[in-house]
Amino acid sequence: MQSKVLYRHIESPVGVLLIAGNDAGLRLIEFQSPRHPTPRTEDWQEGDHAVLRDTQQQLGEYFAGRRRGFDLPLAPQGTEFQLQVWRELANIPFGGTISYAELALRLDKPTATRAVGAANGRNPIPIVLPCHRVIGTDGSLTGFGGGLPTKQFLLRLEGVLPRQVELFA
Repeated sequence: MQSKVLYRHIESPVGVLLIAGNDAGLRLIEFQSPRHPTPRTEDWQEGDHAVLRDTQQQLGEYFAGRRRGFDLPLAPQGTEFQLQVWRELANIPFGGTISYAELALRLDKPTATRAVGAANGRNPIPIVLPCHRVIGTDGSLTGFGGGLPTKQFLLRLEGVLPRQVELFA
């Protein structure tokens, strides 16, 4: 029997986030307009859980610039290949980036760049599993489930991109 998945919505500088988890760990962080929304089944219910409280607190610290890594139990759901890609994302340090090709190399699958990109795009726990740190080989900011402005925001927050300069007339 599968245990209930509890969820809540939280405010963030990148919009409202849906976070979900259970005793197994954090299962989902979803942006307001996800490219690949996670289906809600009858075992999902709005509620409270320690993993949700911890996730909300740690995300708040991250967005405030007081946290560079996360200490949460994770329980993403996916294929074995997706899980391998998502585990490798956790090894990209705060303030760093790698290309999709380099991510494929790290997985010892140098010809799987497109498959790595597809798995990266299905990452159910963005920010915590930092898929925003994966960029094009030429340094371009390619697709991101939360949208390119969100990817830019996260990379600026981590010091990868220069802060935006506000020009006043």
